[in-house]
Amino acid sequence: MKKRFSIVACLSVALGLAGCGGASPQGLILGKWETGQGDTEIKAEFAGDGTAKITMLGQTLQGTYKFDGENLEWTVNGITTKFQAKVTTTELDVTSDGKMVIYKRT
Repeated sequence: MKKRFSIVACLSVALGLAGCGGASPQGLILGKWETGQGDTEIKAEFAGDGTAKITMLGQTLQGTYKFDGENLEWTVNGITTKFQAKVTTTELDVTSDGKMVIYKRT
């Protein structure tokens, strides 16, 4: 009986993990990111409630964002900017006007 329970428990865990395997881009973007490219360090943070903040040159701007898996839209102080974006578990690549900035998860 214990052996049967162990097998069922292992299968349940395996199926649960398989169901979680393909995390959505909207979920992957959540958290803190930073880039060291260029002369300026930039930090970004995305929250599950659609709010975001970006810090650069010692200034932090707060606003909102929308991300559909391919396009990232920031709105800060009533100004909306759109970017192409790709996210993995460790990198966030943001492209605008042919220039890419690569953020790393912190």
